[in-house]
Amino acid sequence: MIKTKTVEVTVGLFVILGFAALFYLAMQVSNLSAFGISRMDGYSVTAHFENVGSLKVGAPVTIAGVRVGRVTAIGIDHKTQEAAVQLTISSEHNDIPLDTTASILTSGLLGEQYVGLEPGGDEKVLKEGDEIKLTQSALVLEKIISQVLFSKAAEGPGESPARK
Repeated sequence: MIKTKTVEVTVGLFVILGFAALFYLAMQVSNLSAFGISRMDGYSVTAHFENVGSLKVGAPVTIAGVRVGRVTAIGIDHKTQEAAVQLTISSEHNDIPLDTTASILTSGLLGEQYVGLEPGGDEKVLKEGDEIKLTQSALVLEKIISQVLFSKAAEGPGESPARK
């Protein structure tokens, strides 16, 4: 009888621990653990991209792998028909050069996307409301695969070694 209760309590604790681990992973993957995005102390800049892929609001903004801010909004610029991404940079990073480039990069096994900044050499620095002019859009796997397939189809059927 005592052995049965011990086993039941152990299994119960194991199940609770499993649910807690799943909840933690779900929060990390979905980026919901970063609720303070809109209240972040810093300045906002904008970058325009042809394609943002699966970039989401709340995604990190990094320089050399160090988080310096967050993506706070993603929308369409109706003048250029490009994606306009608003980045909020922490106020302690107020020395980022004006000619910085922004790229949408992928990290992790699940393909989480983030914005990577590469500082330039300009003496002027980014300020509230500035725009990052040099950008590189996200790589879309489907486009790359279709380009490879179409290039193979354009080559035509090759001679197989068995026909020679």
